[in-house]
Amino acid sequence: MSKEAQNSNANRKYDLEERTALFGEMIIEYAKSIPKNVINNPLISQIVRSGTSIGANDMEADAAESKKDFKYKISLCKKESKGTKHWLRMLAKANPEKLESGRILWKEAQELTLIFSSILSPKQKQ
Repeated sequence: MSKEAQNSNANRKYDLEERTALFGEMIIEYAKSIPKNVINNPLISQIVRSGTSIGANDMEADAAESKKDFKYKISLCKKESKGTKHWLRMLAKANPEKLESGRILWKEAQELTLIFSSILSPKQKQ
C-alpha cells in the first residue's frame, strides 16, 4: 500500500471517529432539549445510550485484536445506529415539535448505518 493510500485510510478512520463523536454530542444536546416526563424519560435514556455507543464501539473496533472482533464491533455500530433511528421516531411521536431537529439526526443515523453496512459487506472485485 502506498504512503498516500495509508494517509487516506488514516484520514477516513479519523473522520469516522470524529463524525460518530459529534453525532453522540448532538444526541446529548437533543436529549437535553426534550421535556422530562413519564413518556419521555425512558425514551431519552434509550436514545442517549444508543446514540453515544456508536462512537464508543467504533473506537473499540479501531483497537480490535482480530478481524472477528473488528467485525463484531462494527456490527454493534450498525445495530446502535439503527436503534437510534427507532428512538428518534418514538421521540418525534411523543414530541411533535421536535420532528424537524429529530429528522436531521435521523438522516445522520441513516448515513452511519449505511457506512457501517458498507464496512461489513464483502469487497466486490472490479
